[in-house]
Amino acid sequence: MVYLTNWQEYQDAAEALYAASPNKTRYVIKWKVARDGANKGRGELVLKITDDVTCLKYKTQSSILLNRFEQLNLSLAKRMRNRTAAPPPPPAAHSPAPAAMDVDSERGGTPVPGQSGIASGGVAKKKKKKGKK
Repeated sequence: MVYLTNWQEYQDAAEALYAASPNKTRYVIKWKVARDGANKGRGELVLKITDDVTCLKYKTQSSILLNRFEQLNLSLAKRMRNRTAAPPPPPAAHSPAPAAMDVDSERGGTPVPGQSGIASGGVAKKKKKKGKK
């Protein structure tokens, strides 16, 4: 576990670590609140990135680094998001093609709240008043 003191070194090392092993790399953000009463509302930001072989940490109490921190988060999120997925398997030649596509298959099978196949609208009936006997 290595604490880096220079932000640019940490950012370069974190991006290089993720590029080297994207499937195993984990990124943790921790905020430690100051325990003493004099520094109430202050704390320490600790960033950690690891791939189980190398562990890099950076900690700061400065709020000036928040823009740089946000920039690193966006950079790592973009790299994690833009990974290419495995291509879908080709359709089987022996299976018959459906005549009409189902509505659920067009949406990818994800149900949409409030749009079921059964109409659920309508007016509720009023309850009868209980009469005195």
